[in-house]
Amino acid sequence: MNARTALVKWLGTLDSGRLTTLLEERDLPLAAGYRGIATLRELAEHLLTDESVAQGLLAGTAGEMELLASIATLALERHGPAAGGEAEDGPRYPWQQQKPVPPVEPADRLVPERDVLSWFEPGEERQRAEDTLTRLRERALLLPAPKGRLALPPLLHVRAAGFDGYGRTADRLLTTAYNAPEVKRIAAHLFGEGAARNRDQAQELITALLADPARVRALVADAPVRALELLDQLVPGPPLLRTRCFAGRYGAQYAGADAKYVFREGGSGDEGTDWLAVRGLLIPSGHDLVELPYEVARALRDVATAPTPRLEPEPFTATAPLSSGWEGAGGTAAAAAAWRAELVLRALAAQPVAIRKAGGIAVRDTRRLAKAAGAGEADTRLWLDLAVNAGLAAPRDDEPAPASRGRRNPKAPKPSARLLPSDRYDAWAAAPAAGKLLPLLAAWAVVPAVLSHWPDPDETPVALISPQDEGAVTLRTGVLRALAVLPDGHGLTASARGYTELLSLAAWFQPGLRAHLAADGTGEPTGLDGVLDRMAATLTEAALLGVVAHGALTPAGRALCRLLEAGAAHHYPAVPGAGADPSARRAEGLGEDLALRPTLAKAVTTLREELYAALPEPSDKARFQSDLTATVTGAPAPALADLLSAVGDIESEGHAVVWRITATSIRRALDAGWSADELLDRLTAASERDTPLPQPLAYTIKDSARTHGQLKVVRSACCIRSDDTTLITEVAQARGLTKLRLRRIAPTVLISTAPPEETLSALRTAGYAPTQEAETGTTLLDRAPTDRAPSLMPTLDQAHAAHGDPARAAPASARTLAATLTSAG
Repeated sequence: MNARTALVKWLGTLDSGRLTTLLEERDLPLAAGYRGIATLRELAEHLLTDESVAQGLLAGTAGEMELLASIATLALERHGPAAGGEAEDGPRYPWQQQKPVPPVEPADRLVPERDVLSWFEPGEERQRAEDTLTRLRERALLLPAPKGRLALPPLLHVRAAGFDGYGRTADRLLTTAYNAPEVKRIAAHLFGEGAARNRDQAQELITALLADPARVRALVADAPVRALELLDQLVPGPPLLRTRCFAGRYGAQYAGADAKYVFREGGSGDEGTDWLAVRGLLIPSGHDLVELPYEVARALRDVATAPTPRLEPEPFTATAPLSSGWEGAGGTAAAAAAWRAELVLRALAAQPVAIRKAGGIAVRDTRRLAKAAGAGEADTRLWLDLAVNAGLAAPRDDEPAPASRGRRNPKAPKPSARLLPSDRYDAWAAAPAAGKLLPLLAAWAVVPAVLSHWPDPDETPVALISPQDEGAVTLRTGVLRALAVLPDGHGLTASARGYTELLSLAAWFQPGLRAHLAADGTGEPTGLDGVLDRMAATLTEAALLGVVAHGALTPAGRALCRLLEAGAAHHYPAVPGAGADPSARRAEGLGEDLALRPTLAKAVTTLREELYAALPEPSDKARFQSDLTATVTGAPAPALADLLSAVGDIESEGHAVVWRITATSIRRALDAGWSADELLDRLTAASERDTPLPQPLAYTIKDSARTHGQLKVVRSACCIRSDDTTLITEVAQARGLTKLRLRRIAPTVLISTAPPEETLSALRTAGYAPTQEAETGTTLLDRAPTDRAPSLMPTLDQAHAAHGDPARAAPASARTLAATLTSAG
C-alpha cells in the first residue's frame, strides 16, 4: 500500500475534533490556495506536499525535528540518497526550500521502529521517545505504516542532509560568495602558487579536496587549538558563525543575497577563524556571517556512533531564586494594566481621536490621551493597539462634507476617520479588572507584531499600526514556552547570558526562530535580524501585562501560554476569548465561537480564572482625608472610579489609587451636571466604614457650588450674563480675556466675538466658573460624547473566510472543513 492510500485510510478514522486540530496546524483550508480540498484523498495529497510538511515541522519542537532528522538519516544509510536530495540544492534551513522535489515513495524507504528506540535508554527516556513518536503520528509527520515500521514524508527523505544540521556544499558556497581572486587565493594556500591557472580549475581542486574525508581530516589535524574549538561548535550544527573575517567587496551596504566577499585586511582578529577561512573551511554566506561547508562537517562527524536526539530542552543556567510573594508582583502589574488601559479608553471615549490619512494616530493626540490617563506615550500606544485588536475600539468614517459648488466634475472629499470606543466598550468598562484584562491579554498573545518595538530610530512611533510581523507570534510563543520550563522557584536573570539562553531555548520550542540564530566566537548563540531587541520588547510587554514577574511566568502567564499552544494564533484577526462576556466567570459567556472549540474554550476559561485569582475583587469604598485626597486600596470598582474621577484627579497609583480633590475638579463635576447635594451624598455613601466626609472636603464642595454658575454664556449670541454687576465689571476689565473682545451691552450682559465653547474655555482658564445656557434659559451640561463604532473583530469562522476567495464555495474554516470531510469520508 503506497503512502497516499494509507494516509487516506488513516484520515478516515479521525473524528471531527482530531481532524480539526490537524487542519489548523497545517493552516487549512487557507494553505491549499486555489487547489481546494473536498475529499480525504485531496487532503492526503496536500499533507504530503513539501509546503504542508514544512508547516507541520515548524509547529513542533526542535527535539521532534531532531528525532525526525535522525530517522531520515537512518533511512539515508539504509536506502541511499533519494532523488533530488543533493546537498548543494539545500538551503540554509530545509523548510525554506523552493525547488520542486521529484516524487519519493515513503513506503519504499521504511525503517524499523526498534532501531530508533534502541537509541534511548530503557525506562523514562525510552517512554518519552515512544510518546514523541505517537505525537508525530497524530500530526501526520510520521505516516501510517506496517506495525513496527516508520514512514517519513518525502521532504524528510530528500532533505535529510539539511535537516541533520549540515550546511551547503563547498562548490555552491564558493560560487555564491567569491569572485575569481578569492577562490584562487584559497587554492594557492592549499596547493601552492601556480597550482591553478583560472577560477574553474582552482574551484575544482578545492572541492575535490573537501569531498575526500581523509584529506579533510588530515588538513584539520594541523589546525590550531582555536580552530578546533570552532569546528567542535559548528560540526554538529547549525553551521553558521558570526565573524568579521570577511568584508563585502563593495561595502556593507551591498552585502545582500547576491553579494561577493573579500578577505578583510588584517583578518578578523581570531586565529582560528582566519585559519579555517583561508583554507576554504569557512565561507561567507552573509554580512559578518560564515558557513561550514557540507563536506567538512560530513568528514568530521562520527557517523559510526548512534544518534542522540535530545527530546527535552537544555536546562536554564542563568537563573536566580525568586523571593517569597513574587507572584503578588505579577498580580499588581496585571491590576495596574487593567486600570491604565481603562483610563486610556475612558479618555478616548471622552474625546475620540482622528486617524491620519497616512495611517496611525497623530503624536499630539497620543500625548493628549497619555496625559489624560497619566500614562507614558509608549504604554498608551500599546493600550490603543491592544484595544483595537481586542475589538474594544474601532475606526469610523465621518460623514463626508458636501462638494463645493461651481466646480467642474466636483468630487466629494474623502471622509475622515476617527478612532472611537466600540459597541463592546461599555460592557467591558463595567466589568471587574480580570474581565477587562482578559481580552487585552488574548489579543496580545496572537497579534502579529511586537507592538512596542519600533525598529527604525529615525521614524516617529505611532499608535494604530498595521500588524505585519508574522514572526512576532512565533517569538512570543517560544519565549513563554521557554519560561514555562524554568526550575520551580527560579526566575531568569536579566543579563546578556540570560537573554541568549532564553532565545536559544525559545528556538528549541519554536524551530522557526532558528533562522535568527548563529554562534559567536565563544560558541554562545547570538541573535540575527534584531531578534534580541524584539525579544527584550516582548519581555517588557509581558511584565507590563502581569504575564511575567521577576523573570518567571505568573500563573496567568502559564495560562496564556496554554492558550497559544491550543492554537489561538491560527484564528487571527479573530481573538479567541476577546468576545467573551467580560463580567462572566468560569466557562460562562464564552460565546458560540468557543462553544464549538472545546480545547480553546478550556484554555480561555483557565486564563479567565487565573486572572480572577490574581486580581482581587474591586473596591467600592474609599478613604477620604482632610487633605482633600481619596484613597482606594486595590482596584476601584467602575462606578467608584467614575465618581472619583468626576470630582478629582488621580495623583498616584500602585497598590492603592489616590485622587486629589480640588476646587477646580469640583467645578468640573458641577459643569457635568452634578449638584453639590448629589456629590456629598454619593461620596458619603462611598466612604470607608460609612464615616462622615472630612469637614474641609464638605466645605470645599459647598463653597464651589455657591459660586458656580454665577456667569451664564448664552449660546445663541454668545453673551455672558450674570446677576452680579460687580462680577460683570471685573470680567469686562480682565486682561486675560482681551482676546474675546468683550463689550458690555447692559449692566448684567457682555457679548463676546468668540464662539461659546471658546468663551467658556477662556473664562475657566482665567479662574471663573461659568456654565452654558441655551436659548430657552436652561443650563447645558458638558457631557462626554457617547459615540460608539461597530467592533471590527470578526468571529473565528469569519476570520478564516476573510482569507479565502468569496467566489469559491470553499469551507470557511478548518472546523467546517473537518466536519465536511468527516461526513463525506
